[in-house]
Amino acid sequence: MGLFSGQFANVVEWQEFREDMIFYKWNNREIKKGSRLILRPGQDAIFLYNGRIEGIFKDDGDYDIESQIVPFLSTLKGFKFGFNSGMRAEVLFVNTKEFTLKWGTVNAINIPAPNMPGGLPIRAHGTLNFKVGDYIKLIDKLAGIKTTYFVEDVRTRVIAVLDQLLMKWISKEGKDMFNLQANAYDISKGIQTDLDMELFSTGLSITGFHIMSFTYPEEVQKMINKNASQSMIGDVSRYQQVSMTDGMASGNMKSGGTVSDMAGMMMGMNIANQMLQNMNQNTSSNTLGASSNTGTKPNFCPNCGQKTGAANFCPNCGQKLI
Repeated sequence: MGLFSGQFANVVEWQEFREDMIFYKWNNREIKKGSRLILRPGQDAIFLYNGRIEGIFKDDGDYDIESQIVPFLSTLKGFKFGFNSGMRAEVLFVNTKEFTLKWGTVNAINIPAPNMPGGLPIRAHGTLNFKVGDYIKLIDKLAGIKTTYFVEDVRTRVIAVLDQLLMKWISKEGKDMFNLQANAYDISKGIQTDLDMELFSTGLSITGFHIMSFTYPEEVQKMINKNASQSMIGDVSRYQQVSMTDGMASGNMKSGGTVSDMAGMMMGMNIANQMLQNMNQNTSSNTLGASSNTGTKPNFCPNCGQKTGAANFCPNCGQKLI
């Protein structure tokens, strides 16, 4: 039994598959006569011989290697399996899906900012999408020296350069340091282009880069929130008047001593003055409107009181009557 145990056919497949595994190299056994290739959905199988690509198979299924695979290999298409001869080829399985990687700055990035000699410390986090784009580069740079490769390996490589890229694209073209989220799209696109070039030699392609949020130090964030609140208020004095009026109307404004009483009195006087001003303005406008709209002559002169009759001017003082 021991004499023939190594001659049995084997199954070439992605063993111990994981969703976060980018590729897996089957190279631990010799391919025997009668061996089969099992290719599952989302997987490509690349046959390698002496480090060269012999064939790439993309359709999932169960294949007989001798009859369905070997005839399509570049230099091994005439290979004949014998009882004692096997094919010493490697098979690289590649995960073809698009991967999503969550990233975040390890330490705060000090972005140059006016009046801040040490820079403004900023953190950021988001997501990154990538997939295998070039099998030749993948084999040359990664699969040639590794048997597996994971999403975490890509994260390590990305984090190593991400701080520099964030600093570059945040500082580019004088971005508003206190409103970076408004420029997140432009910053993301710039970083995506640079990261794609960084990973180009490995055969990986960056298909998306997104910044979910920027985080400022607590004291800076409070200042930003305060500034935003003041901008929303606009006229501070009007805001105070409205707030006090609402408080008085709702009964929530309670007397708490001399200061609050004086504030209430002043508020009441101001409101009364505004009401009088509005009444005077309305009265003046009504008077003007009435005088401008009437077209009849007065019976008595408004200047001296002389009876006027049908004259256009006062016969006593000469006052114009129309």
